[in-house]
Amino acid sequence: MYLDQRCLTCIYDQSKRVGTLLNLTSEHKNAIDSLARRLIEGFDSDQTPPHNAAPLYEAIARLLGVRDLYGDFKKASSLKAKAFLPLCQMHIEQSTTPLLSALKTAVAGNVIDLAAVMLYDLSEELEKIYHTPFSIDDFLPLEATLQKTRTLVYLADNAGEEIFDKLCIQTIRKLYPTIDVYYFVRGKPIINDLTYEDALASGMDEVATLVDSGVPTPGLAFELMSPSARELFEKADCILSKGMGNFECLNERSDYPIFFLFKVKCHVVAEAVGATLGDIVCKKS
Repeated sequence: MYLDQRCLTCIYDQSKRVGTLLNLTSEHKNAIDSLARRLIEGFDSDQTPPHNAAPLYEAIARLLGVRDLYGDFKKASSLKAKAFLPLCQMHIEQSTTPLLSALKTAVAGNVIDLAAVMLYDLSEELEKIYHTPFSIDDFLPLEATLQKTRTLVYLADNAGEEIFDKLCIQTIRKLYPTIDVYYFVRGKPIINDLTYEDALASGMDEVATLVDSGVPTPGLAFELMSPSARELFEKADCILSKGMGNFECLNERSDYPIFFLFKVKCHVVAEAVGATLGDIVCKKS
């Protein structure tokens, strides 16, 4: 999905949010503002929003002298998400369609997104998610694919979401015990996306093989994957892609068995996928 003019305003607003969330001084806020305005002017419209956003966030981190811009926020997000585990487990265990409930649990976690136009309340989202249908519903093709799958690649998104991804993966492995699950994370800190270190801290290695994708963008940029990650990706029988950033990077990859799973949080993606702001989507590539 290529850069839309509306993405420029969105990414600029994201850069402004850094100062607010990190309680920065006016001096730092002004420096970030100048930096964002300058870099956004040079954005490439032939690239995806994640491709364009990554260098800006890397530059902000260098400006502030930090490696992981939202490190503390990511830890807090994961901690908050854990409080909802009993509720989610109950819904999955009591469901007559546990796979569907597990996927919706994973989608509920997708509201934890600092790069979104719209911000959602996690507790409110969990209250309604199990009663909300997918506006684009390829659940049955996904279920049929999983029944024949031996290698599943699961693309992570934001920190905090992994708590719900873990429940989803546990359910998949219970239903399909012969599946090998590979959980792809970002190659370095970028916005609040999940890294190997974050996934390890949440015990994701207990349910899947963790894979550092090598990708530095807030979305899985196909051409930036490490050779080992690319090999796994290409041999996967099923790829479950969480979040809008991964969709923005991979939505034209119809040659792979990708199923996109996310909440629609911006108008550009809504138009690209054929849904409405706030919808939840389970879409085959």
